[in-house]
Amino acid sequence: MKDKGVKKDRLEGETIYLRLMGAEDTENIIRWRNTDFVRSNFIYQKPFTRAGHENWMKNMIDTGKVVQFMICRKMDGKPVGSVYLRDIDRDHHKAEYGIFIGEKDALGKGYGTEAAKMMIEYAFWEEGLHKLMLRVLAENKQARRSYEKAGFVKEAYLKDEVFLEGRYKDVIYMAVINKNS
Repeated sequence: MKDKGVKKDRLEGETIYLRLMGAEDTENIIRWRNTDFVRSNFIYQKPFTRAGHENWMKNMIDTGKVVQFMICRKMDGKPVGSVYLRDIDRDHHKAEYGIFIGEKDALGKGYGTEAAKMMIEYAFWEEGLHKLMLRVLAENKQARRSYEKAGFVKEAYLKDEVFLEGRYKDVIYMAVINKNS
């Protein structure tokens, strides 16, 4: 485990880099979260507002309950999505993982899988976590494949777990464990 004093604010990958999210990213986050192709894959599907995002930054990010990065393409520096660790539980050394690709032209390019691998490494070595879990709608096969490629495995299948778009939907819990902690 690394010293908790100074944490990285930028992570370098092959085709992307992750940088800590700032107030300047608010417009992109709001726009992305309100697009149908992003919102429809989230369990929380209510409209995303500036006030809601600013509240998230104040009460979650500023308090250390969440670490959120922007996913940026290396070729041009353009932000294309966001990835985060939420509900960081320092007593039990675990957190929930989340991601979304917000730009349509960035879908299907492997950015999500690369970002997931980078965040797993960050969670285990920078944050000292033992376990990352995520929730994914069972019907979101593309996301499930990406998570599996990154190292997540299915832990539970929950029937009729959420009521979205006028019907009940199944949710899969997936996780990855730090075997070195």
